[in-house]
Amino acid sequence: MDMDIETDSVSAEAEAMLRADIRLLGRILGDTVRNQEGEAVFDLVERIRQTSIRFHRDDDKPARQELEAILDGMSTGETVRIVRAYSYFSHLANIAEDQNHIRQTRSQNLAGPSRQAGTLAGAVARAREAGIGAEELRGFFDGALVSPVLTAHPTEVRRKSTIDREMEIATLLDRCQRTQLTADERDAADEQLRRAVLTLWQTNLLRRTKLTVLDEVANGLSFYDYTFFTQLPRLLCALEDRLQPEGAADQTHTSRELAPFLRMGSWIGGDRDGNPFVTADVLRETLHMQCAQVLKFYLGELHDLGGELSLASQLVDVSPELQALAERSPDTSAHRSGEPYRRAVSGIYARLAATAHLLGVETRRPPVGEAAAYANVAEFKADLDIINRSLIANRSGVIARGRLRLLRRAVDCFGFHLASLDMRQNSAVHERTIAELFETVAPGTSYRALSEQDRIALLVGELATARPLVSPFVSYSEETRDELAVLHAAAGAHATFGESVIPQSIVSMTEGVSDLLEIAVLLKEVGLIDPRGASSLNVVPLFETIDDLRQCAEVMDRLLSLPAYRALVDSRGGVQEVMLGYSDSNKDGGFVTSGWELYKAEIGLIDVFARHGVRLRLFHGRGGSVGRGGGPSYDAILAQPGGAVNGQIRITEQGEIISSKYSNPEVGRHNLEILTAATMEASLLQPPHSVPRAEHFAVMETLSSLAYTAYRGLVYETEGFEEYFWASTVINEISTLNIGSRPASRTKTRRIEDLRAIPWVFSWAQCRLMLPGWYGFGSAVEAFVKQHPEKGIAFLRGLYQEWPFFRTLLSNMDMVLSKSSIAIASRYAELVPDQKLRDSIFQRIRTEWQTSIRALLEIMDQDRLVAGNPLLERSIRNRFPYLDPLNHVQLELLRAYRAQDPDPQVLRGIQLTINGISAGLRNSG
Repeated sequence: MDMDIETDSVSAEAEAMLRADIRLLGRILGDTVRNQEGEAVFDLVERIRQTSIRFHRDDDKPARQELEAILDGMSTGETVRIVRAYSYFSHLANIAEDQNHIRQTRSQNLAGPSRQAGTLAGAVARAREAGIGAEELRGFFDGALVSPVLTAHPTEVRRKSTIDREMEIATLLDRCQRTQLTADERDAADEQLRRAVLTLWQTNLLRRTKLTVLDEVANGLSFYDYTFFTQLPRLLCALEDRLQPEGAADQTHTSRELAPFLRMGSWIGGDRDGNPFVTADVLRETLHMQCAQVLKFYLGELHDLGGELSLASQLVDVSPELQALAERSPDTSAHRSGEPYRRAVSGIYARLAATAHLLGVETRRPPVGEAAAYANVAEFKADLDIINRSLIANRSGVIARGRLRLLRRAVDCFGFHLASLDMRQNSAVHERTIAELFETVAPGTSYRALSEQDRIALLVGELATARPLVSPFVSYSEETRDELAVLHAAAGAHATFGESVIPQSIVSMTEGVSDLLEIAVLLKEVGLIDPRGASSLNVVPLFETIDDLRQCAEVMDRLLSLPAYRALVDSRGGVQEVMLGYSDSNKDGGFVTSGWELYKAEIGLIDVFARHGVRLRLFHGRGGSVGRGGGPSYDAILAQPGGAVNGQIRITEQGEIISSKYSNPEVGRHNLEILTAATMEASLLQPPHSVPRAEHFAVMETLSSLAYTAYRGLVYETEGFEEYFWASTVINEISTLNIGSRPASRTKTRRIEDLRAIPWVFSWAQCRLMLPGWYGFGSAVEAFVKQHPEKGIAFLRGLYQEWPFFRTLLSNMDMVLSKSSIAIASRYAELVPDQKLRDSIFQRIRTEWQTSIRALLEIMDQDRLVAGNPLLERSIRNRFPYLDPLNHVQLELLRAYRAQDPDPQVLRGIQLTINGISAGLRNSG
């Protein structure tokens, strides 16, 4: 399961309902396979399923041999059909598990006020117990920001068409469970389910063409229709109501509305780091697509609102400003002459339609007449507020609390731009661009040869001058032209939509102060920063490697000490955002050291920002898998050092995690609640500047150092490891999947250093080793216990019980190890042609795997992995019999493909197994 909060126990009723759902979907899938592929294929699917279950249930060695014989005896065509069946079963099992989680959440809510972790009700109750009143909580949200940021990082192997069909199946299941159906209705529902599963079976699992950036934008926008348009406003309203004074009458209350602290962010179409396909034209089209999506939503809601507000003037009074708004409307129909609210809504619709036309957005329904476009979103919201005030003033507050209220809150959340789009580029590109610009105006500057101090002096001086650095009479390199074009496009977007449309410019691989000053100078060139020190957006460093994390506090101290840069921060409200990279730090230093260095970096940044009187906002670049900083968001946020959250947090949502969290509106609402509740609790209910005890800190430092040595020793210091990795995983074959627009490597080499963190982690997950999520931990604990026998495992067990950071670290490792299989991983190792290299490296991996599990269980005081997480344990138990055959088949297909088998079904089969294994593991990238 990938829901962020798991219940402590699994009720017998919930277990029975989940089994019933899985059986139902499995039976329908089986009938579909029999009907579409024939009895022989169905029988083969069933033989494999029953044999695999027997092997897993009883550890039956003859069953394993029988299973391997069946799988090895299949033709390529049969293999592809079997893989499709098992892949679809994983997808259907995911649907059943999500529906089960929704059921359990609803049951808990029906039982009474929830105090469950990760819910708004629970968070507000705990805050009030701590003596924090409703007014203080409203004040907290005035300055809060909770922002999930969608990225296009390619680990979502499903097509949108597949996701749509799966959502249809989930909706049908949900309807059957919530409604008492007659026999005829149940038969009709069963037929609908069969129709949906058949459509899914006949829909391509794999994309036939490579995604473009704009395809990725379109995919990301679909989640607004699924979840965000409805659930963000509902969550705001629910929290608003929860903070009402006791006894307030819902239909008449006019208390101050909560600030729209929940804001969506996006990188899709603005992230240029390593993606040459993100151009100025793509940036502009991305913003146009976002604008079109939100305007069409508003227009649809206004159309429905007009249908609802049929209030007659002879039956209800209206405010003078509402009457004036109705009279300004181009709606002159005699049929609506006595319906002022409808006329007002028609006028608003006409103005919004004119705004859409001005922005190049096509509308589905024409307005009743011509009207002036809105100059900005504030004018649109002001008109909606006139309707709201009139309804409340004339005893119709309960009507105002319906569609109108949700629309008004949606406008607060989404504006005309929908989501804030971040720009991101690598510091090396900025450096080359700046070097070329300086060399053009002052030949011999040799910017790249300057010391860091000389660079800073030159850049600070340039920031203070109004003279342009770029000349229209110079022919620059293609890279420099492209960079300037994107920044000019961003400036144009600010002029059209306002500063919220692109509020951040993120600098990947930030190593020093000059990296931030370089982008500041480039932003000045396009008018987004002026020479007097005012900035229209935030300059955000992204610290990614272990060394960069260790130096980030010092870098920010130097940067904030520069008056020129501090002026930029002050112009942005005294808030400086810092992004921390979980993925590359993990690939660089391993899971333990990455987690620890990120934690220490936060402590260092908190101290530096407190000294400078600047508010710190952390942006967490987490992936979906534990190997890229994933895991339950609630626990991760609460495990931050005190003062790290401080009311504001941004978190990336990547790859398959986006669809698993946000394709279902109820699941999406739950995950948005988790982010909000955790941010509130971490900010208000934790000590502001708590640091771990000195003894805890020292022990963690030792463990991290030992784990780092073990990880680096294997990955970067073992001769032949690159060859082992490329041969024993599906890294080459993953590149044939059309799952993203971005290249897998930053440069055309096979070096681990140059490989992106996503395919690195994704590849290890496919062979069921999950190495980035645990390697180095076991040997670190073993060495620590030998060095400190007086402390031993008992001390680490106490550390686990007392310290949220250490507990979360081990809990995530527990989850990722539970999905691993050393037996299956050993078979992937056989793909390495050099036997000596294969045996040497895999034996080290096997030993570390066994040592890590043993140490983990001892510290967590468990007799087996995920013993404390019954939902996940059950999910894994149910899935492995369906996952293992996919791994076996993938191996055989890999051998054929690498032996140059000309049958195109071989590569297709590999791609399908990647899809199926990813679906079965759920958080694999």
